[in-house]
Amino acid sequence: MSDASFLIREIEPKDNAKVEAIIKAIFPEFGMPLDGTAYADVETPRMYESYQGAKEVYFVLEENGQVVGGAGIKPLKNYEADVCELQKMYFTPSVRGKGYGRIMFNKCLDKAKALGYKKCYLESASQLKIAIQLYEKEGFKHLEQPLGFTGHYSCGVWMIKDL
Repeated sequence: MSDASFLIREIEPKDNAKVEAIIKAIFPEFGMPLDGTAYADVETPRMYESYQGAKEVYFVLEENGQVVGGAGIKPLKNYEADVCELQKMYFTPSVRGKGYGRIMFNKCLDKAKALGYKKCYLESASQLKIAIQLYEKEGFKHLEQPLGFTGHYSCGVWMIKDL
């Protein structure tokens, strides 16, 4: 873990532009499609407003007072009520490899359990190999097809874990 000062907190309205920029920067960096992903998601420019419903939360990661990443939990759209989705977990290059992803990941799963979810689903892209390795190490299992309907038709990796 880095010596830098870090904080994980719930998103605030002032974080919208920074979180959107972080999310959108990932796609060209890894050569991922823009359509059918979080890049084009209508929620991405308004992340604070998009995570104000029951049983959902979006956390941001600050390092030395700057927002450098985030991740959230929401009910999986058009699926069973006790299944949540881990959403929009992205970090700036400056903080990758410092262990923050695992900390954020565990914070989200702990919150999902506290909210009463029994399973957590996620979608990813094959280009995000390090993230997929983290999910596998943490007990997520690959699925043959997507669950629910997230609208992210360009994501080709689907995984689920019992909480």
